[in-house]
Amino acid sequence: MTAPAAVSPAPAGRVGYRQLWAADPGAWRAAGATWRDGVGVIERRAGEVAADAATLRQGWVGPAAAAADARLTALRADLAAALPALVEVDQVLDGFAVRLRVAKARLDAAVTLADRSGVRVDRHGRVTVDPSGPAPHRAGPVVAGVAAALDTALDLATAADREAAGLLAGLAAAARTTWTTPPPPGRPAPGTGPALVHAWWDGLTAAQRRWLVAHEPERVGALDGIPVAARDQANRLLLAVRREELLAERRRLCLRVPPGPVEVAGLLRVDRSLGGLDALTGRLAAAEGPRAYLLGLGTGGEGRAVVALGDPDRAGRVLTYVPGMTAGLDDVPGELDRAGRVLARCAVLAPGEESAAVLWLDYDAPDFLHEAAGPGRAVDAGPALHRFQEGLRATHDGPPGRQTVLGHSYGSLVVGATARDHGLAADALVFVGSPGVGVAHAGELGVPPGQVWASTAPDDVIRAVRSPEELLRRPLRAVSPLGAALTLLGGPADRLWFGHDPADPGFGGRTFPSGRHGHSGYWEEGNPALDGMARVVLGR
Repeated sequence: MTAPAAVSPAPAGRVGYRQLWAADPGAWRAAGATWRDGVGVIERRAGEVAADAATLRQGWVGPAAAAADARLTALRADLAAALPALVEVDQVLDGFAVRLRVAKARLDAAVTLADRSGVRVDRHGRVTVDPSGPAPHRAGPVVAGVAAALDTALDLATAADREAAGLLAGLAAAARTTWTTPPPPGRPAPGTGPALVHAWWDGLTAAQRRWLVAHEPERVGALDGIPVAARDQANRLLLAVRREELLAERRRLCLRVPPGPVEVAGLLRVDRSLGGLDALTGRLAAAEGPRAYLLGLGTGGEGRAVVALGDPDRAGRVLTYVPGMTAGLDDVPGELDRAGRVLARCAVLAPGEESAAVLWLDYDAPDFLHEAAGPGRAVDAGPALHRFQEGLRATHDGPPGRQTVLGHSYGSLVVGATARDHGLAADALVFVGSPGVGVAHAGELGVPPGQVWASTAPDDVIRAVRSPEELLRRPLRAVSPLGAALTLLGGPADRLWFGHDPADPGFGGRTFPSGRHGHSGYWEEGNPALDGMARVVLGR
């Protein structure tokens, strides 16, 4: 029998085999959520302090009143400064839970391999050939492989444990000493590239960064090149502000009695946005599903939002999903669910890998057909999408992750036009239900060969959308029987409204199948397109 192989001796502080097997990532995530829930408590207390101060000012004057008011103002500021810390603790514990889950998946894969190969793993992690197993005489070479796989899983868990412990210790130390410190004068100018923004951020101390999150959340939350965790902390501080913006607009629209058609339309839009914002706020607080990171939020027009599921700065595989026509703040929950479905398939197909998905709705998506008939909205979105992807590259920890950008419907034109006009920091592009992407060939999109993918469902109505040139030629065709026949056939099948069909073999990309689920069904359970998207994200 082959001599036993054991995992490497456990140095002080190393996670052991039994420890990892028994570890519960869900419990760590729940602990983080408890800290995050404290945000609401502190916000209420800060509001009570502000109300008490206002009451005192109405009936108390003099030096003592001024001193009391200053003390209450300082107390409210201290409470507000603690809010990002609660979110940061949640981020640390959730990140630890994610990496612990990945380590456990690798541990499980190693044990499964052992079971299938006539190899036995005991409760201490020692690996031996099982004499009663299948083909024990051929199982010997597997022993070393299983032991190495177990070592890798334990090393991942140990690294995650040490990192989380260090971050929490740093937070505790800062709370006892200097929590926030104003940064030196000077901020990145508008339009500064994400790499330079990240260099500026890296040059600040932790206390200075916390000061910026607490005192300049508008700036921190919107700057590509600032790490995901800090942007999430800042934008969560702005949720109440954004809601008040919508309520203030609603009050303004209600001033006219009775309201006219413009006011009625505005009220409907605001109410939809309020519903979307409330649903998004609920998702940000949810205990189930991957943790959500709020990277951008706007209430103007139909509303905008950038939300990540999982931490893109840590994940080895990152999807950015750009939705299409009519998408607004009220659609964020549904669109985020689509991104989440791809992420869930990634977790099933590669449980030992860490992935993240981002809903990028930071452009004015067309609401009506006449707005979607031209490329203007897509072209206008290009600079913002370009900067966002560059920011993901700049802030990513460790080796570069694999970045995939997915566009659906009009969103595919946004992705294509951005890649064409500005370039995209992406390793792969995916187009589903596309009306064309603004180029004639995949080679014009600037991503590695073989990394442009597309799928169009057999019953997707987008197949009937033809180029303007084709539509102009149709009346001329109708003057003869042959022309009428060609019109009924719909013209060249490879030419859509915005150029060559990316799902056509002549485009030069690659395709994956979709079932008959229509224009919006690419994310439906059982649709092979869902696995197709996930496999591109994983690079498989």
